[in-house]
Amino acid sequence: MIERRIGVGGFDMSIKEELGNARAQFKLLSLYQRFEHIVITILTALIAIIVVVAVWNLTLKIVFGLILPGNLDPSDYAIFQGVFGMIFTVIIALEFKKSLLVIAERRENVVQIRSVVMIALLAICRKVIILDVKETDALQIFALAAAILALGIVYWLIRDSDKRLVNKA
Repeated sequence: MIERRIGVGGFDMSIKEELGNARAQFKLLSLYQRFEHIVITILTALIAIIVVVAVWNLTLKIVFGLILPGNLDPSDYAIFQGVFGMIFTVIIALEFKKSLLVIAERRENVVQIRSVVMIALLAICRKVIILDVKETDALQIFALAAAILALGIVYWLIRDSDKRLVNKA
């Protein structure tokens, strides 16, 4: 039998016992909570599939780009943008999956605003990286900068309020 260490109370639990506990907890949920849990599980699985496919495509693009001469020139700005845009896409998907897992584990009943802000910041950073400055007008760049600044302030305020709550407890 496969054993796995669980950091809860210092106990060791097998995967079979862990699944049994999950089933018991699932039975305690209301009908809507069960529905929500099933939807979150499906979304998590779909995002995991997307991440695997995206990493596979990124790996193939980099490996074949290095093997075939002239295909992957890291000094070429367009290639740099494309590769790092793909990397940020994977990071965004992983962060989104992580926020869904927090809900699925019932640690929080709602999506944490910090996760939403972090995902938005990552998405805008990805946009800035893949942005062709020569083709983009100044107003769009200003709007992206304003969005980054606003989200950064919101994230700082949330983080600061979380620190105050922890210090009070």
